[in-house]
Amino acid sequence: MRTSDPIAGRHAVVTGGLRGIGAGIVRALRERGANVSILSRTESTDSGWISADVSDSSNIEAALTRTREKYGAVSILINNAGVAESATLARTNDEMWQRTIAVNLSGAFYCTRAVAAEMASAGWGRVVNVASTAGLEGGAYLAAYCASKHGVVGMTRAIAAEFAGTGVTCNAVCPGFTETEMFDRAVANVVRFTGASPEAARERLAQQNPGGRIATVDEVAQAVVGLAEGDRTGVALVIPGSLEE
Repeated sequence: MRTSDPIAGRHAVVTGGLRGIGAGIVRALRERGANVSILSRTESTDSGWISADVSDSSNIEAALTRTREKYGAVSILINNAGVAESATLARTNDEMWQRTIAVNLSGAFYCTRAVAAEMASAGWGRVVNVASTAGLEGGAYLAAYCASKHGVVGMTRAIAAEFAGTGVTCNAVCPGFTETEMFDRAVANVVRFTGASPEAARERLAQQNPGGRIATVDEVAQAVVGLAEGDRTGVALVIPGSLEE
């Protein structure tokens, strides 16, 4: 822990923080001395875990009340919880559409709305939304997912503008394909539907990423922490690569 770190000792809330990118973010925040609460529907023995469904605003309010009882006011919010499903437009049924928007977009909105006032009152707060490169461009068979992540990026910029000058920043990270279980499922889908080898499938997906490579959980987590430590706002940071912010 770096004692001079601006996030040391602060209360950070991470949604969907038990696996993949979320777990990496939790580790990185704790390494810097933050007190981390994890909101997730998945049960865990982690000392910071609180059961929560981000798609339910009243559930979120209750869960955040429990986190404050342990660690005090929320200073850092990482909206990471998300779902990713793919289907043709014709096969994107109402349930898939609503589930994707509810978790990826509404969940980030509910959580941010619930903590923004206390951050502004304290004169310091950091909101980082885990979006996707799909929030900056389109992708076949991803109508619901792309719509939700475009919404997250737009919401990020709107909140940044609204809270400019208050000490509260709001930013997004936009990872491409990242070495997680979700990526493994994407590789398996390519293999199943195209007959490509796993190696060829990985390379095909890597070429869809900015920079032509697969991101790592650690670099996404470090980008999130960097935005929490700094004072930039309204940023949509692409990982890896160099798409225009």
